[in-house]
Formats: sequence, structure tokens, C-alpha cells
Amino acid sequence: MLRDALQGLRVLDFTQIAAGPTCTMLLADMGARVIKVEAPEGDLGRSLGPAWVGDDSALYHSFNRGKLGLCLDLKQPTGLAVAQRLVAEADVLIESMRPGVMERLGLGYQAVAQLNPALVYCSISAYGQEGPYADRAGVDGILQADSGLMSLIGTPGAPPCKVQAPVVDVVTGYMACMAILAKLQARHRDGQGGHLDVNLMNSALALQQSSITSYLRDGELPTRIGSAAPYSAPNEAFQTEDGWMMVAAYNGNRWERLCAVLRHPEWASDPRFASSAQRVVHRAEMQEALTAVFRTEPTAYWLDRLRESDILCSKVADYSDLLEHPQLASNGMLASIEHPRHGDLRVPGFPVNSLEAAECPYRPAPDKGEHSRELLLEAGFSEGEVDELFGCGAVI
Repeated sequence: MLRDALQGLRVLDFTQIAAGPTCTMLLADMGARVIKVEAPEGDLGRSLGPAWVGDDSALYHSFNRGKLGLCLDLKQPTGLAVAQRLVAEADVLIESMRPGVMERLGLGYQAVAQLNPALVYCSISAYGQEGPYADRAGVDGILQADSGLMSLIGTPGAPPCKVQAPVVDVVTGYMACMAILAKLQARHRDGQGGHLDVNLMNSALALQQSSITSYLRDGELPTRIGSAAPYSAPNEAFQTEDGWMMVAAYNGNRWERLCAVLRHPEWASDPRFASSAQRVVHRAEMQEALTAVFRTEPTAYWLDRLRESDILCSKVADYSDLLEHPQLASNGMLASIEHPRHGDLRVPGFPVNSLEAAECPYRPAPDKGEHSRELLLEAGFSEGEVDELFGCGAVI
């Protein structure tokens, strides 16, 4: 079963907010034992709201399910000693500090590799571990701007706009998970760990693979075109009598079928619209002609007519529409997590389905330091030692 594929894998998570926690959440979803190590002030993501689940933000709960919570003061020698003891037995360590911080704390790669040469150590940062911007901090919105991604988003003449979902953070988490799994596979061959550099800048560029390649080819800066695709048409949202819908009818004979459905078969032979490339050039004229017809009937009417002709289309849904989507339940993507204090929490679940067996339930995101005592006892500390660590504030 996919959800227990990483059972036995021991992961230390020194990350916060979104990118790193996305990676460790995915590892936990696949069965890894993930220990979320927080400073006394806790993960900054806990305070980023609304919405709220008790005193913590919904954002924190969305990225931290399945983990065990340990709260350490790494600035105290005894707190560092606890971390080093856990590192010695771990398979993976993931951190998202600014480059140099883990070294100053005594947990940089060179130091921990002496304790555990087989450790896979993944550093997640804004710009990378080396280079002129390595010391700069950055968050999702900054990297959307700095990578050029923001220049693609929005409509002509409108202010700069970003994707509201933290797409750069999330894709960086997925990149980190992929890199860790690849490195673990390599470790099966040679027994060696290593240091992985995963950063938001590279991930943001990867999101723009086609746009950057096009610019490198022709030197033409992309322009903001709203919902449209720069390389095909029609492949964009159109206004109807009561809303908006997305239509993709650019390939094969779908354009001809769309013209027939709209009762304008002559558009199919119009030289301006003869191919997708021509329709891209004459997009404004095409949009004007199609919108005039689409606005005569409600969205549901057009969706039925277009689907009957095998034309790709969808209502532009909001989240209330999404929760009624019939495929959501079929895919099992909306997960219910039973929290001991807050009841049923619903979040998007693990995005890959395992068809061989029923999936196991999710563990809720941990409270700050929720499992500290349990984890220390499990690591071999005595009850007296644990009491001393709590007493001096090294563990919370």
C-alpha cells in the first residue's frame, strides 16, 4: 500500500510555514515517521491566519498532518545534544533555515555527517545554498515576483498579480520529496547519504518551463492575457449569461465542432481562425465573436452542448462548487482528520491514489511539543533526564 511504503523511515523536520512542511507531510503520508522539531516560539505558520483551528492557523494544519511534535531550544547546549542524538539515528533531515543558520547551531551538514554518514540532508531555501543571493530570505510571493512568474499572471493593464495559492512553496515541497526519495534509492546502492539543495527560485523556474523556453527561442516577452494560453486558442475562459466557463477547443477538429455548436460554421473556414496559431494572432477578434454567442445562454446550457460534441470545457468553479464536485469523493482527495480537541478537520489529502488497498487514516498535525516526552523516552533518555531537560527549558 502506498501510504505505508516508507514505514521505518526516520525523518527529522526542522522546517516551517509551507515549503518544507509540504515535503515532510508527503513523507509522513507515505508512512515515514516524521518528527517535527520546533523552536520554543513554534512554527511561524501557526500564526498565519485566518482561518483558525483553536489557537493555530488552518494553514499550519494543512501542511503538518501525520507528524510527531518535539519542541527544542537548540541555542541551549542540552537542547543541541538532544538533536544530535536524534540525528545519529535518523535517515533524513530536512531544514529550511537561511543558509548558515544550521551551521551556527551546530547542525550543519558537515557536522551531522560526522555523526551519521548515511544521513540524507535536504536544505530548502529561497535561492540556494551558494551564489550571490544565497544569504537572502524569501517567501512564496517574493519568488513569484523575482522569478518572472508574476509577470505572466493577470490581465493587460492590471496591477501585478500573484497566484493566491502558495504554488512556489508547494512545488518546492514536492521537488524536495522527489529529491529525497531519489537520494534514498542511491543510498541503497552505495550506503552514502548526501546534501541536497532545493530552493524556491529553481522551483519557480520549473513552473515556467514552456514560457521561459519560448522566450529563449524568440526573445519575445510574454504578456498578461488573463485565462488564455499563449500557445493555443481557444483555450481560455468565456463569459456566459450567468457566469464563466473555460473552453479548450484548439486541437484536431474541435474548433470546427465548436463553430457548429455556436451555429457559426463559417468561422471554421475564416482565414483568421483557420489554425490555432492564427487564432492566437487574432485572439481578440475570436474572443469577441465567441463571447457574443456564449453570453446568450447560461453556463449549464453550454456545458451540455459542448460535452455532447466532445469539446473540453468546465465551469469556472469556486470552492463551494468544488466541494460538490462528484469526482472529489471518488478520488478520496478530501480527507477527514479527527483531532482530539477540535473534532473533524477536512483538508486536501495525499494526491496519489493507491488502487490495491484501502488507505489508512491521517494523524492530525501536532500541538507544539505534543510528543516531546514520548520521543525522548523512545530515544533512550531516562525519566530523570527528561525531567531535567524540561526543567532547564531545553525541551518544551
